[in-house]
Amino acid sequence: MVHNTQEALLEVKKLHKDYDGLTVLSDVSLSVKKGEVIVILGPSGCGKSTLLRCINGLEAIQSGKILLNKVDISGSDTQWHLIRQKIGMVFQSYDLFPHMTIIDNILLGPLKVQKRNKQEAREHAEKLLHRVGLIDKINAYPRQLSGGQKQRVAIVRALCMNPEVMLFDEVTAALDPEVVHEVLKVMLELANEGMTMVIVTHEMDFAKAVADKIVFMDQGEIKEIASPVDFFQEPSTERGKQFINMFNYNHLNKERE
Repeated sequence: MVHNTQEALLEVKKLHKDYDGLTVLSDVSLSVKKGEVIVILGPSGCGKSTLLRCINGLEAIQSGKILLNKVDISGSDTQWHLIRQKIGMVFQSYDLFPHMTIIDNILLGPLKVQKRNKQEAREHAEKLLHRVGLIDKINAYPRQLSGGQKQRVAIVRALCMNPEVMLFDEVTAALDPEVVHEVLKVMLELANEGMTMVIVTHEMDFAKAVADKIVFMDQGEIKEIASPVDFFQEPSTERGKQFINMFNYNHLNKERE
């Protein structure tokens, strides 16, 4: 994790999002510096995933701004196919093409979208697969991989586009508990190497270990932004305290089982 005083790489300013008249995000503002790891926590349905989808242009916003390198990318004329090369996103579902091998899944974007040299792109992909321990699966098909392996491939696919910032949306939620650590280990390594990341997760111990800042959301609003130490030891809001108390209660019960 990189702590610095650089200007923001990604900014969200007074973002507002409605679904059929129902407010999902209200006056959300967030700043992410280069090399910073932001972890967004909050109860289910509080707007965490919607916020990531807005940042990646998958959801339209009603008002507010999203800036990448000081450039407003929230306008109706935004060329999202270009922006998404800079803002990588990994979802809960892996979205790998079942009829394509792992290497072909990974190279689809670099070759078709970025028009990169095939040998250069393949060497990059192989290096990334080696790094996440999956070089031996390079010619396998998604059906031959476990959930944890597929999610690591999805991360490699996003990284192979050379993004400036990575968004992770509950990437371990659908995984068997025994393989969650495989994916979290890759994300922790990325953080330690200085990758700018915004992570939505329910993995609290991971959040403590990886985050530079915790952003706590509830009912479509950011309730507090704090360091992991401050948030987990002494949340500044009553809602934050309730959330942490519930986590501590559930954690204690799991240890007793």
